[in-house]
Amino acid sequence: MNALDSTAREDGTAWEAALVRLLDDVYTFARSGPRLRGDWAEDVLAVMARAVADPRGWASLEWRMDDAVREAGHPFHPFRAMAAEEVRGGLRPVPAGAAVELLASLAQEWFFEASPVRTREDRDAVLADARTVLDRFGPDAAFWTSSDLARGCDAPDFLARDLEGGRPFTGYLMDLGLVAVSADEVGVFWSFNAL
Repeated sequence: MNALDSTAREDGTAWEAALVRLLDDVYTFARSGPRLRGDWAEDVLAVMARAVADPRGWASLEWRMDDAVREAGHPFHPFRAMAAEEVRGGLRPVPAGAAVELLASLAQEWFFEASPVRTREDRDAVLADARTVLDRFGPDAAFWTSSDLARGCDAPDFLARDLEGGRPFTGYLMDLGLVAVSADEVGVFWSFNAL
């Protein structure tokens, strides 16, 4: 094994550990895929449909309870089947700092959270994990969210308020997502209020 392979393995291990600490206890979807098309929204749809594998072979998170629905002919579940235009129309750009805050906020429950990220003693650690996850996409990555907060503000503060939804991408009462787009990869991170 050369030094480059070892570094990649260490980066993948750190990324997976951060992803699990952030999102393993809530109903989430967290997957990455390659950029194969000129339109990043098409690549996002491929990730949502699980039609592509992580280009680095790194871990993903999603609830297994949805497996039966997907196997019954609904590969996008819990997402609605959409066209690329709908994906682009449902998302708004956010700066990297806001993307970190949004990903960190997806670690909390939708309602009645005893310790939202903004009040946790481990707030800095949660934000560090979110940065570790998003650093994968590089300094030139673009970030997009379905949050309604991004529709009225160029740099929303996702830690200042309780978790809220945005443009629906699922049939659930509320859902909230973040998309990371780099030259080589896309990441799709979503939280669902499945009540």
